[in-house]
Formats: sequence, C-alpha cells, structure tokens
Amino acid sequence: MKRYLGVAAIALGATAFAFLSSPTGAQQSGSANTSETYRQLNLFGEVFERVRADFVEKQTDEELIEAAINGMLTALDPHSGFMNAKTFRDMQVQTRGEFGGLGIEVTMEQGFVKVVSPIDDTPAARAGLRPNDFITHLNGEQIQGLTLNEAVEKMRGPVGSSITLTIRREGREAFDVSLKRDVVRIQSVRSRVEAKNFGYIRITTFNEQTDAGLKRAIESIKKEVGANLKGYIIDLRNNPGGLLDQAVAVSDAFLEKGEIVSTRGRRTEDATRYNAKAGDLTDGLPLVVLINAGSASASEIVAGALQDHRRAVVLGTKSFGKGSVQTIIPLPGNGAIRLTTARYYTPSGRSIQAKGIEPDIDVPAQRFETVEETKRRREGDLRGALSNSGQGRVGTTPGSSETPATTPTAPGAAPTAEAGPQVSSEDYQLARALDLLRGIALYQQRVVN
Repeated sequence: MKRYLGVAAIALGATAFAFLSSPTGAQQSGSANTSETYRQLNLFGEVFERVRADFVEKQTDEELIEAAINGMLTALDPHSGFMNAKTFRDMQVQTRGEFGGLGIEVTMEQGFVKVVSPIDDTPAARAGLRPNDFITHLNGEQIQGLTLNEAVEKMRGPVGSSITLTIRREGREAFDVSLKRDVVRIQSVRSRVEAKNFGYIRITTFNEQTDAGLKRAIESIKKEVGANLKGYIIDLRNNPGGLLDQAVAVSDAFLEKGEIVSTRGRRTEDATRYNAKAGDLTDGLPLVVLINAGSASASEIVAGALQDHRRAVVLGTKSFGKGSVQTIIPLPGNGAIRLTTARYYTPSGRSIQAKGIEPDIDVPAQRFETVEETKRRREGDLRGALSNSGQGRVGTTPGSSETPATTPTAPGAAPTAEAGPQVSSEDYQLARALDLLRGIALYQQRVVN
C-alpha cells in the first residue's frame, strides 16, 4: 500500500461496502452492535433492489454498486475515493511520471471542479490555467451534478483531440479556454543557474523520479558553478504533491538530522515518524523555498520541515493547506480505494490541514516596475563643492543648491534616466528570493572576513 499526498485529481470515486463487510472493516468500525450493522446493510439491500427494479432507465449492478460506494466515500472527505481497474491503472502510470490528458490537478468544491495547479509544460499550463480557477462547463455542458471522477473522465480523451473548458476566475467574467489533449510527461525536477552563483531547482510534483532527479540537479549545479556556489532556491510553487516517501527523501536531502514529518491516524499505535539521515547534499548553503496557493500536501511537508528546522527561508504566499494522508489499498480485480488514513504534522507539531504553511516572508506574485529616479543634482554638481581628495573645489553647474532641477518627460517616452517606470515581466517572487540569497551570502562573507 502506498502513502499518497497528492490532491485528488485524476481518479476520484469511492468504495466502502466491501470494506464494511470485511472482518477488518468490522473491527475498525468499533461497533459492538452487530445486529444494528446488519440492519443497516439490509436497508442498503432493499434500496438497491428497488432502484434495480423500478428506476426509469436500466442500470447494471456494477454501476449501482460503484455509485453507492462512491457516495459513501466522497461523503467522508474530498480526498477519499474509489478507483475502478482502469482509473487505478491510470493513477499508477501517473505516479510513474507519464500519462495522457490535459496536465491539470483538480479537486471538487462547491459543485465545481477547482484547479489546484496546472502541471508545467502541459496543455493546461500553456493555456494559462491558474490555481483556484473553477471549471464550470466542459464543451458547454454544465459540471454541476457530476462527481469529480465523472468530470475527470470527460476531460480525458484521445491525444490530439480538443476540449473547451469554461473557467470562472475571481475578478473577471467567465471565459472559455480550448485545449488539445496531449501525452503528459512529467519531468518532476528542473534546474538551472541563476545570477552566476545560485542554483535554482524547480520541483513540479512528487512522483517516483523526484528524489533521483533532485540529486542529479544538485550535482549538475555544483559542477557548473563550482566553489563560487552561494545558495539554492527550491521552487515548490503550484506543486500539488504526490508520494509521501518522495517528500521525505527531498526534505532529507537538505537536513543533517531531526524529524521530517509525523503521521497520526485514528489509533495511537499507527503513528509514524520520519527522521532525516546525516548528509546535507547542499553542504549547508543557504536555501530559499518558494511556495504559493498551489503548493499542496507533499510540497507542504518539505516547506514545513525546512521551515521548522530553520534550514530555509520560506518565501511567497500561503500554501494550499492539505494536511492529510491517503493510503492506496488495492482490491484485487476491482481496482483500489484511496482512503484518508492519517493527518501529518510538521516537526514542531503543526497540522497545516485547512491552514497551510505561512511563508516567513510574504511576497505576492506580481509584475514589478523598475522605477528610474528623476535626474537630480548631486553634491558634486554644486558650485564650490569640496573635492573628495580634500583639496580644492569641484562643480561649476549654475543654479541653487536648495532647489534641484527636474526634467519633465513626455507620456510614453522610452525608458531613460529621465523617463517614467519600466515594466518588467520577470518573475517577481524569484527575483526577491535571489535578493534574499545575495544578502545572506554577503552577510556570511563579512562575518567570515
């Protein structure tokens, strides 16, 4: 059984009747009144037979059972669900890092499909979908009334085929986005060197390849920069989560010791603690972790662990707030159930369920302006100003020393020393993270010197 921390997306449904009927399920229910349990199961049987016999359209027994299971599990929480054999296979492919579709992680909220995050370099990301967008219609058909599993099935289709999503986004009217389905190959870790001395590592999801990809990225950056390497930025923005063991391995890569995360289930004996092993792959260099509202679950484990150990400065905006663990329980020949079995806690004992990780430095995403100062006189421009050498005077510019001259600029003028602000499309949060790392590196250098 795998412990999974991703936000419900590709295949949510439900299953429980078989669970309740099993000896293990009966023990876990804690019900001493077996006769009452059977009375309730008889009630289910009566309803099942009535629907089977009298519903206006014929339904198969399989459809009815799966729908009943689905209803029970989805009533528990948004992340428990049933996967039939097909959707279970799809999920296994997804966690291996390659699957077909739009490349979007979603959950269900207020009857609509809510975007948790688009996956980098996928149709959804290229179309500009954002975290917290609501999908209200698929090809003009309303989503309300569908389960998440049904909605996701409708979004699937042959590679190359198109679908139109109607999006509701805060601050604007609903609009349509057309996407072409594609094979989604997730390269979960990307890296590059920023500003010559800093490593940038982007983790898009926590699949089976993430730990190995992180190690390759760190080695590549070390090889390229060498002894001049001064720090790392770990970008977890819009990372919807994934496998628990990968979140632990990524956290361990930056920690020498201590707890990474603990999980606590319904029974105290089920509590588990995960601890770091000696060996910081980054050799103790400064870290900045970027998060936002699309950073969920496994991402929050990493950010919370590094924050609690004061190993990294967390910068950005508050994360999604998914603090629960799902266990995938295969049902031979019948798919699997995805059941919420525990909550997880950061090393300091925090549960971030429905709260999220608060960044150490709150930096909203935005486009920023580099404002050029209006040209003004300086000390050296003033008549009779003393020279820097202490001998003689400099400055022959006429005019008052108390009223610096300003140069008016025409609207729309090209950005120059006298012009207005220049708008940049640079990643504002990344720029602030680099500024922070530069400051830390400069401070450490001065302390050593």
